[in-house]
Amino acid sequence: MNQNYIQPDNWSIIEEGFDADSVKSSESLFSIGNGAMGQRANFEEYYSGATFQGSYIAGVYYPDKTKVGWWKNGYPEYFAKVLNAPNWIGINVKVNGEVLDLNTCKKVVNFRRELNMKEGWYERTFMATLPNDIEIEVRAKRFLSIDIDEVGVIEYSVKPLNTEATIQYTPYLDSGIKNEDANWEEKFWETIQVKEESNQAFIVAKTLKTNFYACTFMQNELFLNGKKLQLPTNASEKATEISFDYTQQVKANETFTIHKFGGYTVCTNHDKNKLITAAKKALNNATSLGFEALLENQKEAWAKIWEMADITIEGDVKAQQGIRFNIFQLNQTYLGKDSRLNIGPKGFTGEKYGGSTYWDTEAYCIPFYMTTKDQQVARNLLQYRYNHLEKAIENAQKLGFNNGAALYPMVTMNGEECHNEWEITFEEIHRNGAIAFAIYNYTRYTGDYSYIPEMGLEVMIGIARFWHQRASFSTAKNKYVILGVTGPNEYENNVNNNWYTNYIAQWCIKFAKEHIEKVKQEYTADYNRIMQKVRLSDQEISSWMEVAENMYFPYSEQYGVYLQQDGFLDKDLVSVADLDSSQRPINQKWSWDRILRSPYIKQADTLQGFYFFEDHFSKEELEKHFNFYEPFTVHESSLSPCVHSIQAAVLDKMDMAYTFYLRTSRLDLDDYNKEVEEGLHITSMAGTWMSIVEGFGGMRVKEDTLSFQPRIPKQWQGYSFKVNFRNQILKINVTHKGTSFELEKGNNLVILVDGKKVAVSPNDLVTV
Repeated sequence: MNQNYIQPDNWSIIEEGFDADSVKSSESLFSIGNGAMGQRANFEEYYSGATFQGSYIAGVYYPDKTKVGWWKNGYPEYFAKVLNAPNWIGINVKVNGEVLDLNTCKKVVNFRRELNMKEGWYERTFMATLPNDIEIEVRAKRFLSIDIDEVGVIEYSVKPLNTEATIQYTPYLDSGIKNEDANWEEKFWETIQVKEESNQAFIVAKTLKTNFYACTFMQNELFLNGKKLQLPTNASEKATEISFDYTQQVKANETFTIHKFGGYTVCTNHDKNKLITAAKKALNNATSLGFEALLENQKEAWAKIWEMADITIEGDVKAQQGIRFNIFQLNQTYLGKDSRLNIGPKGFTGEKYGGSTYWDTEAYCIPFYMTTKDQQVARNLLQYRYNHLEKAIENAQKLGFNNGAALYPMVTMNGEECHNEWEITFEEIHRNGAIAFAIYNYTRYTGDYSYIPEMGLEVMIGIARFWHQRASFSTAKNKYVILGVTGPNEYENNVNNNWYTNYIAQWCIKFAKEHIEKVKQEYTADYNRIMQKVRLSDQEISSWMEVAENMYFPYSEQYGVYLQQDGFLDKDLVSVADLDSSQRPINQKWSWDRILRSPYIKQADTLQGFYFFEDHFSKEELEKHFNFYEPFTVHESSLSPCVHSIQAAVLDKMDMAYTFYLRTSRLDLDDYNKEVEEGLHITSMAGTWMSIVEGFGGMRVKEDTLSFQPRIPKQWQGYSFKVNFRNQILKINVTHKGTSFELEKGNNLVILVDGKKVAVSPNDLVTV
């Protein structure tokens, strides 16, 4: 834990007291989004201190030219950047001509932020003494509408406390912004039009290269003590900015308020020549309702989300706050409305990593979305990959593979690889396996097999072809090997025979063959269509199986475990417990060379395979591997603690499972890895959900039946969650006395609890 200023609360993220050193961290933690857009919690008013300005539009990106010291053949030419979009939240404030700037105020007291997760809004309040000695009270509340997802609203109020004052609001739009992580310090937006019309303002801008057109817009309403004012509007236009000035004489203890309605219309949803027209419609819809009605609609929209997605924890406020924060941010990032979108690792909270999707989506996020929402949402995520299959084939061709072999990108916006670190781009090929596993996981859980003949089988064939070509035969081992890879543990690069990679490659080939045969027998028309398209022969499948059945897996007879890679035992096996705490995190303290030579594991690697393929191994095998590898794991990947929490729960190591749960659920709230100011770890938040549902709840699908093996940490009095299993909603409540199950509606459902069959009927509470 590296910070501890967030106040424990069941439903809110709360910060009390102004600390300039925490501003950028809080900008991440208090971020808001609605699936279509999002923004960091930047101050509305001017701030001269350290800040990370960030507003983002879903699906809009820029191909920033790769910047490397030494170009290698096969490098992607660009790194796709999540774009910092034009800023619409700004409201400059002057009091008797003095700029309100928290960095220069004589005193700031009663500073408080709250992100209300239950209702979906963010609020900031404080009292400040300006350099001119005027004391003011400020209250700012904002949210991004779930219902009208092109619109956000700000309510900003200033109350002079010790004197009458002239208050000036200057709300503005600004398209002259940059990304913090731009490789070449260039701007990514070209401003096309700046327009003012009847108290509405618009900036139309387009991205360079990708030609995304977006209209940023605003409209303002003014109030004195709650009574609407009609103030003259003084507009000011610049090349990339437009602002309005509103001035009001305000007596002491009177409140001057502005409601600012803003947002984006984008060419992905509208004709690029009619974006201002679309913006006017969005503004009219929002202003006709007004701030209060929009806020009530926001509360209702979030209530519907929480009705299905909430996890309750009794007796542990920090644990409760952690899981709700994770669930909240996942839903702010992706709601499943648009199959063109995906879940970026930073969501709408920062720019690091770029891209809209990693393997995180398939490995960690799909279970959350297919269980807490309609299965169509998860199907959309799978369809996203099918839509990019041709690009995956092109990616493989660039690296020398042929015959329809598909290598899905490590990082992408449009299916094309856009990650420019060679040890990731070329070597972290295990991502292919996660995509195939997601197809298996989806069909296993939902019972919806139709995705495979319609789309999934083509994906599986492309992936199997890649693994077949990527393996090579070792005469010395008399086995097929996979050389020069990076597994999930990115602290080992360019290694041979990473166990997880070899194992999932073997599984992918066998999985593809199994379903080729099933589709051939049961979906003849689809089979004929696919075979005509991919031109797959029985002889080719036989050559696949030759590789799969003779795959090499490094193993230590001494320790009785599969080795993470061929050379793991050549390292100095010093456990993390014996590593001085001053050296942590090693990714910020050590050279990369030293990390690569160390035994330290960034995230679950071999154990990731045991998580995916749990039913392939005995509990004793899992325990032996867990006990061997966990002591070397530094968990400096956000994706690591959740897998360890799940496996610790399986092994009845409940204290350890609980510790890992807290780490994954409060990774950002407590800033374990000292990097939260760069943005939140959105995709790993789904792993937090898995830690409870799959870890403590023990939820699995076994023999086509929903199964539970509930456990409860001693620190909790109870916990509950809901799952949507094949369109039936089941609520599970676990206490130290037992577990109850309640089916909301539908048909009777037979489940397994600790291996025994239990029948559950609609609206009938069953306790085990």
